[in-house]
This record gives sequence, structure tokens and C-alpha cells, in this order.
Amino acid sequence: MSPATSIWSTAVSPPASASSSLPFLLRSLFFFDFSASLLFVISSFERQLPVVVMSQNNSIVVWSTKAQNQAKNPVLKLLDTGNLVLTVTDEKDENSRITLWESFDYPTDTFLPGMKLGWDLKKGVNWSFTAWKKPDDPSPGDFTYGILEMGIHSYPEAYIWKGNKKFYRTGPWNGLRFSGSPDLNPNPVYNYDFVSNENEVYYTYTLKNKSLISRVVVNQTGHTRDRYTWIEAEKVWRVYSSRPRDYCDSYGLCGANGNCVLAASPVCQCLKAFKPKSPELWSLMEWSQGCVRNKPLSCHTDGFVKFVDLKLPDTTYSWVNKSMSLDECRVKCLNNCTCMAYTNSDISGRGSGCAIWFGDLMDIRQFPAGGQDLYIRMSASELLEKRHGTKIKIAVTAAAVLAVVSGTLLVGFYIFRTRTNLKAKKEPNGIISHQNNEDQKEDLELSFLDLSTVVGATDNFALNNKLGEGGFGPVYKGILEDGQEIAIKRLSRSSGQGLNEFKNEVRLIAKLQHRNLVKLVGCCIQGEEKMLVYEYMPNKSLDSFIFDQSKSKLLDWSMRFHIICGIARGLQYLHQDSRLRIIHRDLKASNVLLDSEMNPKISDFGVARTFGGDQSEGNTNRVVGTYGYMAPEYAFDGLFSTKSDVFSFGILLLEIISGKRSRGFYHPEISYNLIGYAWRLWNEGRPLELTDECLGQSSTLSEVLRCIHISLLCVQQCPEDRPSMSSVIVMLGSEGALPQPKQPGFFLEKDSNEAHCFSSKQEPSSTNEMTITLLDAR
Repeated sequence: MSPATSIWSTAVSPPASASSSLPFLLRSLFFFDFSASLLFVISSFERQLPVVVMSQNNSIVVWSTKAQNQAKNPVLKLLDTGNLVLTVTDEKDENSRITLWESFDYPTDTFLPGMKLGWDLKKGVNWSFTAWKKPDDPSPGDFTYGILEMGIHSYPEAYIWKGNKKFYRTGPWNGLRFSGSPDLNPNPVYNYDFVSNENEVYYTYTLKNKSLISRVVVNQTGHTRDRYTWIEAEKVWRVYSSRPRDYCDSYGLCGANGNCVLAASPVCQCLKAFKPKSPELWSLMEWSQGCVRNKPLSCHTDGFVKFVDLKLPDTTYSWVNKSMSLDECRVKCLNNCTCMAYTNSDISGRGSGCAIWFGDLMDIRQFPAGGQDLYIRMSASELLEKRHGTKIKIAVTAAAVLAVVSGTLLVGFYIFRTRTNLKAKKEPNGIISHQNNEDQKEDLELSFLDLSTVVGATDNFALNNKLGEGGFGPVYKGILEDGQEIAIKRLSRSSGQGLNEFKNEVRLIAKLQHRNLVKLVGCCIQGEEKMLVYEYMPNKSLDSFIFDQSKSKLLDWSMRFHIICGIARGLQYLHQDSRLRIIHRDLKASNVLLDSEMNPKISDFGVARTFGGDQSEGNTNRVVGTYGYMAPEYAFDGLFSTKSDVFSFGILLLEIISGKRSRGFYHPEISYNLIGYAWRLWNEGRPLELTDECLGQSSTLSEVLRCIHISLLCVQQCPEDRPSMSSVIVMLGSEGALPQPKQPGFFLEKDSNEAHCFSSKQEPSSTNEMTITLLDAR
């Protein structure tokens, strides 16, 4: 690892424990430098035991413990964990050794796997981490990361202090994670653990794959606590996660009884039944005075209101009992007039334990998902108003729905009559010929362009206006007389499959309106010419970026994540929110277009199918689409559903993350396709190696890892195991726990004797061949 990375330094002042027999004398750097530029010297084997660090030529003393202990056969050893340990022979047992001193008990700014953050309550040792004053000055800076020493019934949590003021708070450990870190969930990289007993209170983490290198650093310059992972291929440290991560992570931003909601404006909101203590200051976005109750409490007639997905309040004034149930916790809080809120202290399993808060509730924030429930005390009058208000809302909602339905029926009848009368005038003779009776009932709301208009717009289909060509036919760029840029999709006369797809695309897209779906401007049907006219996408298709060595560098991680979320929203609209439930059946990178602001728009609905009513699955004897993106149940048996689109989305997600094509994927060391490669890395605890090298420092590794996790959930073998697109959107927008993925649908392996060629019993739509093999997870 070059250059050498500093992970420990001697302290400027003696350790906090006055009883320590190993005071530090000097301020000096200590580097774990693999070039052995420092030499450890232990003097006086049977006498006093100073541990001395000398320069390589023994010319100067860099550092010394100056211990006063008598010791025998001392050995100073640097362990693989990064812990520098000094051991001596046990006087009571010549065959065993005891640890006299170790660097892990005297942390500086770097938190390594296996180190502890917290307290040794018996010895009075505080394991906390302090930022360097400057990048080249290891003396203590302003920021410290640690856990407050509290009583046996406390609810411990970690803080970052700036001086003696709280700067950031993790939230208490809830049995799974810190409540303020919904992203601190089980994953293939890290194990997290929290220990709290009468002897110790500490948080620690370890690596599942011992070949990985990771560290957590308190950063004076960025005012953050950053988790880094070493990327061997690039020889760089990449930020995996960082705290504080956003505005709402600022300690006490909204004051007492305030709730920070990142999606709201302003971000600070008073909890329900509370109001700003100073409305004037609150209106000026000065929220530090917080909120007060609308109505006073009356103790024994009070009740509780449940709030969900919160970061739990500061636990400085809290009490915990790990053996109580939630019902017992409620009674305990209700019988104590100073108790303001309660919840389970441990949410693992079905939940257990009791945590209650006294006084004002400080530093609460709202999460989109993955937060915790909190039951907050309310006066009886507030509870009555809440119930009464709920009844009124139900009555008003019912009346409003009835009015809307009645109005919609009347307006719909009027529009139907009007369109019926105008339809003959609006449609040119022979529009979308060869339609069956059902097709002829469709009302198409789009413009019809003359052939001469299209010819003029494309300069008679000039070659320099040609954007590309697909199975449907060529696509041209055009400019209408009013200056509007358009893309014309021209049905090839030689296309054996184009006519049905053309009719299908007109019927579907004319009815769709969403910012992440391509907009159909109109169509042209004249003689043998059949053309669709779309809004022009200046950045063309997604595949022209992610698979191009130079253009892929233009897509940093934030832009790729923006594109991922846009595609997900477009698919959700097709599956759930549009007037028709639509299965795209050919989602791939070349069918995602990018507008001038790099917003993704799903296109090419030629092979899409619609579902009506409660129908959720269909089948076909003609399997069409693109191999490499097809779900296994569709490729083999012709079965398609919204979950087959989810599978395609999972493949597309892997391509966006890796910058590699699913079809034709090559790796010099393995023979699996892209799914198999991703699955192998996941099971070996190395999923981040899938990341496109050109992303460099632009990516947030925890976000990349979450997207890899989601992609593997989308490509699971059984359609029932795959999430819906609405669930995918929630996963992308939150930090909640994700289920562990099961084996993907299929793996492609080239030149394998065990592989066999795919041959569908259905009518083939191409001559492409694929080999299939199953891969067992390790």
C-alpha cells in the first residue's frame, strides 16, 4: 500500500487514566509503513522497560513508553489487525505471556476492525477517537467520536463532539443497528456488534472477508467520521459512508420536540400536538428554541400517540429495562408523570425491552423508511381531537370521492359523445389498417403528420440525419417548421415483424404520460409508409454512454443513480399507476433514452403487452425480446408478468453499476456471465469490485453496495421472490434493511462441458444461442 497510511500516533498528553504506568512523553507520528522505515527497540530485558521507537539508522529516539515496571522477556509485536502489542512472560507461569500494553487501548483518529468504541467500566478506560489538528499535525483536533459513560440502566449511543458540544449523534443501539443509521444493516462486507454489560459498553465492527482493508477516520477538515475501503485495483481509499450525511444529522437542529424532515420545507417541523416556542424566530428559520405543547399534560388521564420511522431522541435522560415488554413499558411510562415517551429498546425479532424518556425530546429526525416507532405522551384532550378529526376526515373523504366519481362519469359521457361525432373527421382514411374490431374501438389522442411534412423535416431521410436502426426499422432526426426537434421511427418495409409492433406502440404510448417515458408526438400513415414521431432525445440512448470507454467517464455515480431512479419510476408507472397495466418485455440500455438534462425515458413499446383488471401474468407462444435481459420463466416457458420486467431492470442495474454489457461479458479469470460474476463477488464478500473503474472517487460506496444488493434481489430465480417496482423505489430511496438475495435466475458459462445450448420449444424470434449452467453459492 503506497503511500503509507497513518493509522496510529502517539498522544500529545498522557492517557486519561491516572493509574496508567505507561505515560507517553513525546508527540510524534507512528506509521505502519511496510518499507520498515521505523525500528522498534526494547531495552533492558530484566530491568525497567521503556519501549523505544528509533529511526532507521538509530540516530534519534522517535518515541518511548518510559515504563517503570519490572518485566521479563518483553516482546513488541505488530499484529495483522494493526494492533501494536507489548507482552511479557507471566511470573506465575513461565509458559504463558501477559499483555502489558496495546495500541488499541490508546486510539487516536483511526478506528480499525476489531477496535472498540466505548468504555471498559472496570478499568475506567475510554476508547474514543480524536481527529488530528491538521493533516500533518497529529495533536488533538476539535472533533471526538465516542460513547458517553452512563449508568447500568442507560441507553448508550455514540456521539461526535466538537469541543464539548454535541455535533452528531448516532441514536441508541436497537439490537440491529444505531437508530440514526438505517443503512447500518447486514451486508457482505461488514459485521457490526454492540456489547453492553456491567464490565464493558462498546461498539465494534469486523470484516467478513479478511482480505479487505477498511478503516474509520475522524476528519477534522470535513467535520465528519468517514468509513473508507481500500480498492486494490485502483490503489486508492474510497469513502464507503460518512457521518453526518445531511442537514438533519446536525445535532439538535430543530430544538426540543422538533422533528427534522429532509423532504419537508422547512426541514424543521414541530411534532404533532406541539407548536413553535417562538413563532417569530421559527418563521426566520431559527429553530434552536424548539417546540412546546399545544395543551398541558394532566398525568394519569394522558395517553400516547405512535410515531413511525424516527431516529430516537437523545438518550441522556432515559431509562432502560431489557426484560420488560412493550405493554409493561407503556404502563411504566404512564405511571410516571415525567415520562414523555417510550418504545422497545431492542427491535430484533418481535421486539423486546423498554426504553423511556424524561423531559424534552431532543434531536429527532424522520426517515422515509427504516426508522423506529416511538410512543409520545399526549393530553387526553389532544387524543380526543385526534379521534374526532379522524372521523371528520373519513366523512369528508367519502363525500369527496362520491362527488369526483359522479363528476367523472358525467364528463366521460360528454367526451365520449363528442369524440364519437368528431372521430370520422379527425382520422385520415385507412389509419392503422388491418386492426381487429377491438383495436378499432381505441381512441387515439395524437397528431397525424403528412408524409411531405416528415420528408421535409428529415431532408428526405438524409443519411446524416439517421440516428440508428433497430428491428423495427431506421430512426431519423427531424426538425419541424416551428423549430421542434423530433425523432422519426420508420417502419421498414422489409420488416417481417414491424406492423403488429407498430400498431401496438401507437395504442400504448398514446395513452401514457410520465416524465420517464418517451413522449409520442404523432404518427404518419400514408400508403405503405408507417412512422412514429417522438420527442427528440439529444443524448441518445443509455448504452451509448455506459458502454463507451470515453463517454462513460461523463456519468459519475450521482448521475447514474439519478438515471437508475428514473427508470424505476417509469417502470412503476407502467406496472401500477397508468390506466393500463403494461409489461414492457424488452427493457434494456438501448431502450432507455436520455434528454438534454440526462433524465431517462423508457422507449420502444413495440413488444409490450397490457393486462386488465386483476390479471398479473400472461403467456405467449412467441418469445420476443433480447436474450441477456429476459427472465428465465419468459425465455423458457413464455410466461411474462411485471416480475419479468423487474428481472430486466436488475440486469440493467448491474450494467449501469459495472459499465459492462450483460451480453458478451468477458472476464479473463472466470467464465460466468455478468449475473454469475456479480453473484460470485457477492458470496465472496467482494461485491464492490463490480463497480465501474471510471467512477473513481465520485461514488458513495454504501449507495453502490445497496444498488448491487437490489439488483440481485431483482434477478432471483423465482418471480415470487423478486420485489415489485414500487418496493424497489422504496429500497432506492431509503436505508432500511434488505432481505438477503437468493440464487439468480440463470448463469451463462462459455465453453463449459457442463453447459448446454438453450433451445426454446416456442417459436424463436432470433437465432441467438445461449448456454446455461447453475452456480451454487459458497
